[in-house]
Amino acid sequence: MGTIFEFAGNHPLLASGTIAMAIAVIFYELSQKARGLASLSAVQAVGLINKGARVVDIREQEKFAAGHIVDAINIPAAELTEEVDKKLKNAKWIILVCDSGMRSGQSVAALRKAGNEKAFNLKGGLGAWQTENLPIVTSD
Repeated sequence: MGTIFEFAGNHPLLASGTIAMAIAVIFYELSQKARGLASLSAVQAVGLINKGARVVDIREQEKFAAGHIVDAINIPAAELTEEVDKKLKNAKWIILVCDSGMRSGQSVAALRKAGNEKAFNLKGGLGAWQTENLPIVTSD
């Protein structure tokens, strides 16, 4: 143990850099873990849907009509904040869906920042849902 302190004393910049890198890695891992709590896999989403979660598809109307999760409602991302307050204020949980999970992830982050802790992202979006062979319906 004494050699570590001796090394740090002889190489203060190297020791400081190592400590800074360790702190940066820890901070990054914690932020990733916190962000991951707001994302659900398709299987986890099914479990939450079965317990009463509402699915909100934030894609454009045309894409929604071409195929969406059963009982999902379509609220475009631009209208999301005000519509969630109007239409989904009594929902236990809200699962946001887009094509790939990117836009819905950003929307979940915005909702959570505004204090809506019941919002979750479907990780991988509708693509991940279909990869798991889960049903979609069309609005014909």
